[in-house]
Amino acid sequence: MNREESTLLGFEIVAYAGDARSKLLEALNAAQAGDFAKADELVSAAEDCITDAHKAQTSLLTKEAQGDAIELSVTLMHGQDHLMTTILLKDLMKHLIELYKRGS
Repeated sequence: MNREESTLLGFEIVAYAGDARSKLLEALNAAQAGDFAKADELVSAAEDCITDAHKAQTSLLTKEAQGDAIELSVTLMHGQDHLMTTILLKDLMKHLIELYKRGS
């Protein structure tokens, strides 16, 4: 995989993770407003985005496992970082939303 391909893959991961992050923050706002159905729907949509990001990431891991040399790019590293922090945010948002549910 050349540098251009890894950069494009990085952008793809960033886009999916960014969409998930936005949905998770919107889900927290919905939970704060007491709209738990919307919060759950947004968390589910965020999980779908994270799954798409994982698919992109898995394609990279598969190529490397098959012996394909991967030229790293800063964009790809940023995508990986963005995905990891979004997964952490998802776990945190689930707990916070649950606390809002218990408090209502």
